[in-house]
Amino acid sequence: MRQVGVEEELLLVDACDGHPVAAFEQVQAEAVRRKQTGPAHELKQEQAEIASLPSLDINELLLDLRRRRDEICAIAGMRGLGLAASATSPVGGITTTTVDERYTRMETRFGLLERMQLTCGMHVHVSIDSPAEGIVVLDRVRAWLPALLALSTNSPYFNGEDTGYASYRSIVWGQWPTSGPTELFGDAETYRALVNDLVRSGTILDEGMIYFDARLSRHYPTVEIRVADVCTDLADAGTIAALARGLVETAIADAAVGRPPPPIRSEVLRVAAWGAARFGLAADLLDPTERRARPAADLLDRLVDHVRPALTRSGDRALAEEGVARLLVDGTGADHQRAAFVRENSVAAVVLDVVKRTGG
Repeated sequence: MRQVGVEEELLLVDACDGHPVAAFEQVQAEAVRRKQTGPAHELKQEQAEIASLPSLDINELLLDLRRRRDEICAIAGMRGLGLAASATSPVGGITTTTVDERYTRMETRFGLLERMQLTCGMHVHVSIDSPAEGIVVLDRVRAWLPALLALSTNSPYFNGEDTGYASYRSIVWGQWPTSGPTELFGDAETYRALVNDLVRSGTILDEGMIYFDARLSRHYPTVEIRVADVCTDLADAGTIAALARGLVETAIADAAVGRPPPPIRSEVLRVAAWGAARFGLAADLLDPTERRARPAADLLDRLVDHVRPALTRSGDRALAEEGVARLLVDGTGADHQRAAFVRENSVAAVVLDVVKRTGG
């Protein structure tokens, strides 16, 4: 089995009115004082990032994330703050760029685009044996990434209003010049040449700004699947992590028997991702492999069928199947945020409901 790890980007908000608060440095300093692992900094001071240890067991991974969330929740609560696993801030406000030379250059170069980026994703890392194996994976998982986005959708509100989207984070994030789906690479040399060309273009600052939906990690021997919204419910995160590992295992098994990657254009994948962002699981979604719309439940059935042998080998089959079934019945994070608004008729109440469920 391959190890899997999850990174979560989270919001720091006022526990009374839900507004984002630039408090990362204080939270991090208190974590250091307590000799805890503590969060990592992000682009904005209103954010904190946590990362699980790599694990073979999804349930152990979720326990690790639960512990790390709880530690930050405790520190935040001392300061009248809450921790919110929402992929955008429902309540608007001025964002504060973290004091860092690189982030300052991003702020200068990208203007309003950078200022809008109070967005929180969930990145799933799955171990690989080599960059060559990683390219085998990238070329074969790309067709299914919009389905993972649909499962994770958790950002319907932005700057005080309902955007009409289930994942507005992915729309805002999609404005970065290197974001989104990629074409088939074929080999590691082609991937590396493209990354080098993009960095040399002068448009992006460095390789850290390669924001593909899935990429080779710069720091770990992993494929990094970056398409998902951060999930309020850790069970949702576990479902997506299990499916992501299943996709990686299936891709490698397919390559081993000579099965080529589906020849899908990136434009088709972009349209599929837009539909997933717009509707989540609430409408028909584009099946990139067949170039036609189908009910979300049918598309997810195809995804689970595709990875079922890998899920069975890893022991994740029940977790993934039950998680997908639950999301289809109960709705995604976006549905829960909208339900909170209906109950309270307040965007601030949406944030506070997310805070409650993040630490629950």
